[in-house]
Amino acid sequence: MDIYINGKKCKAVQGETILEVAGKNGVRIPTLCYHSDLCLAGNCRICVVDVDGARTLQTACTAMASNGMKIWTNTPRVIKARKMNIQLLLGSHFGECYTCPRNNNCELLKLAEEYGIEELPFPKKGKRTGALEITPSITRDPDKCIMCGRCVRTCEELQGVHAVKPVGRSSDIHIGTFFDQGLMHTSCTMCGQCINRCPTGALYETSCVQPVWDALADPDKYVVVQTAPAVRAALGEEFGMEPGSRVTGKMVAGLRRLGFNKIFDTQFTADLTIIEEGTEFLTRLKRTLVNKEKGLLPMTTSCSPGWIKYIEHFYPELLTHVSTCKSPQQMFGPLAKTYFAEKEGINPAKMITVSIMPCVAKKYEAERPEMNASGYKDVDYVLTTRELAKMMKMAGLDLKDMPVEEYDNPFGISTGAAVIFGATGGVMEAALRTVYEIVTGREIPFKNLDITPVRGMEDVKEAEVTIEGVKEEYKFLEGAKVKVAVAHSLSAAKKVMDKVRSGEAEYHFIEIMACPGGCLGGGGQPIPTSPEIRKARARAIYEEDESMTIRKSHENPAIKKLYEDFLEKPNSHKAHELLHTHYLKRKRFDKVK
Repeated sequence: MDIYINGKKCKAVQGETILEVAGKNGVRIPTLCYHSDLCLAGNCRICVVDVDGARTLQTACTAMASNGMKIWTNTPRVIKARKMNIQLLLGSHFGECYTCPRNNNCELLKLAEEYGIEELPFPKKGKRTGALEITPSITRDPDKCIMCGRCVRTCEELQGVHAVKPVGRSSDIHIGTFFDQGLMHTSCTMCGQCINRCPTGALYETSCVQPVWDALADPDKYVVVQTAPAVRAALGEEFGMEPGSRVTGKMVAGLRRLGFNKIFDTQFTADLTIIEEGTEFLTRLKRTLVNKEKGLLPMTTSCSPGWIKYIEHFYPELLTHVSTCKSPQQMFGPLAKTYFAEKEGINPAKMITVSIMPCVAKKYEAERPEMNASGYKDVDYVLTTRELAKMMKMAGLDLKDMPVEEYDNPFGISTGAAVIFGATGGVMEAALRTVYEIVTGREIPFKNLDITPVRGMEDVKEAEVTIEGVKEEYKFLEGAKVKVAVAHSLSAAKKVMDKVRSGEAEYHFIEIMACPGGCLGGGGQPIPTSPEIRKARARAIYEEDESMTIRKSHENPAIKKLYEDFLEKPNSHKAHELLHTHYLKRKRFDKVK
């Protein structure tokens, strides 16, 4: 059908909103409550437009296009209404822009500037309370909330967690938690997806920037840093590069100029995870198929701390299905403070380990009391991709101008299998590349090792691999059809885990990542996020895999040497002490105080 926007004829499809048709035709209509990942809300009324024949202004994000509709996006009454609505939002928004973490990236401030708002025609409602809620991962500043509801819809629709809701009535309404007890007393998974969709500074990561600066400035400290796979596919966006720009070598150079003593790669311990987790999977298969033990399969991955906290709250009776392997971040910490410290003659008490992660849940994970296998806190500080960009800018570094440099050894050597940990399906693909070859002695029969059935942005993906021609020690797997599933986002995890709980699932191995798209869509990644941006980052991840010399974890020479010199063998006693963990059964909510 045809509609007309500002006199221009535009094609529209039944079911499309005015906002969607306008966007396809290059007409920008401002929004605040709308987000491409979420359902329609229509509560900020910034996107109002004039429609011929309509008595009142229409919200473009909720009004459906209809044949012959004539729409005007910039009439005087549209501009006046938008300006008034922005002023009303500013009237209940408190905070100093120059100290706000979203300074230069605040959607409300940008609109105020675009509409020339320099003062409010009425007094502000109330005053700043300064009532911050600070958790290890997320900081909430309710004074900056504009009630757009994006965080609520993110938590409900995208993640199915329901940790935050509108609380109160009339003028007292606000975004809060169960009985306003705070996030730490709810089932919040600390995934931080709400941060990525908040248009203002009402939600942001709890910063570790200053403690890291302090450590770097302390001559008595030896500071090592690890960088997660997904960071290299997104950091460039903070410096004006296109989504999907690969900046691995430039990032390493930037970190070296910040003063870190060693620049290591979390991909090293991603490869190690595959060896440990793959061995655990084969052990569980044997115990199930040969010994007829129950409750061991399907095994789920354990790399995503948001997923771990989710299953602890929502499916505690299924925790025995989760791999006991720590995440790659938490495998790195104890190895740095034991193996590397011994090798280099460094006092681990004086070593500081820093992680650069796409994830804010990793901050919470590093604070878990069980994460001290080295005898010290295994990972001292976790910085998000955004925080690393902030530190580089503070130091006067522009990533675009950095040379390309290499990671330090021994934890700088990794494979293509490790880099795809950053995308949904990547851990599963890396595990299958290794497990199949261990069992059969041959490469998995997918062209160029690309296991495409587990790739892509479908929320739940399934695949089946038939194992034939096995080695003698794996005769119990001859002819077995290994069924796997991959889910990303916690609402997708619920679909899979409900099947496991009911006994309907026939999977042997499940990969679950808490965030949409996997780690590349993590809560610590550059803002904004959208399906298109996540697809661009995924392309970068797979291009990086293609470019690697070694693409299977079990062929990583540094991993082989680690076992020879230190860990002895996969799943050894020492490996279990340092690289494996346990989980906690949690309730959905604490008792009301």
